[in-house]
Amino acid sequence: MNTGKLYLIPNIIADSTQDEVIPPHVRKTLEGIQYFLAEDVRTARRYLSSLKIYESIESLHFEVLNKETAGDELKSLMEPAMTGQAVGVISESGCPGIADPGALAVKFAHEHSIQVIPLVGPSSIFLALMASGLNGQHFAFHGYLPIESKEASQAVKTFEKESKSKNQTQVFIETPYRNNNLMNVLLKTLHDDTLLSVAVEVTGKGESINTYPVKKWKSIKPSFPKTPAVFLFLAT
Repeated sequence: MNTGKLYLIPNIIADSTQDEVIPPHVRKTLEGIQYFLAEDVRTARRYLSSLKIYESIESLHFEVLNKETAGDELKSLMEPAMTGQAVGVISESGCPGIADPGALAVKFAHEHSIQVIPLVGPSSIFLALMASGLNGQHFAFHGYLPIESKEASQAVKTFEKESKSKNQTQVFIETPYRNNNLMNVLLKTLHDDTLLSVAVEVTGKGESINTYPVKKWKSIKPSFPKTPAVFLFLAT
């Protein structure tokens, strides 16, 4: 069977930054793709429209691929790739497959000998790690911490011990409206000399990336806006 290709298409992580963060070769590749899998079709259509590479967005085909997608749905979603067409996966933000349901399509592609092609673009997780000054050779991404403060605090204690024993940077993300809740848990739980980095609105106009010992953060008494943020710490 002549299978197609699965392209992992980066999305912007801050509004109106496509001209700065989406490379020309991504736009060129998109010209040859008519089938797309996206977490939110409306967002994906708006993003592709902003790139101004299609005469009409209406001619494109979109299907939903999100965290609710069942494994037995993938065969239907990936049918164009199984019959030789190029399929693009678009994340809601950043790069597909990293803290993202696009990994489901990638797994299916590998199982069915469909070539997977990742395209270069912004990832808040890796950009935050790059700018943190923390250990970028040994790190762990944990996604979201538990919502309940008691459970979140216990998780932080566990990860701080691991960070110190392994010299390992611990990385988390949080829903924007819970940024300050998570920061409060971190400041109450982490040791004063642990290095804590917070990257807010990476690549956006309000970008702020700062790394300080927890003790200094406590003196600053920070308050973060309800925008995407990445939290990182390294126990010393």
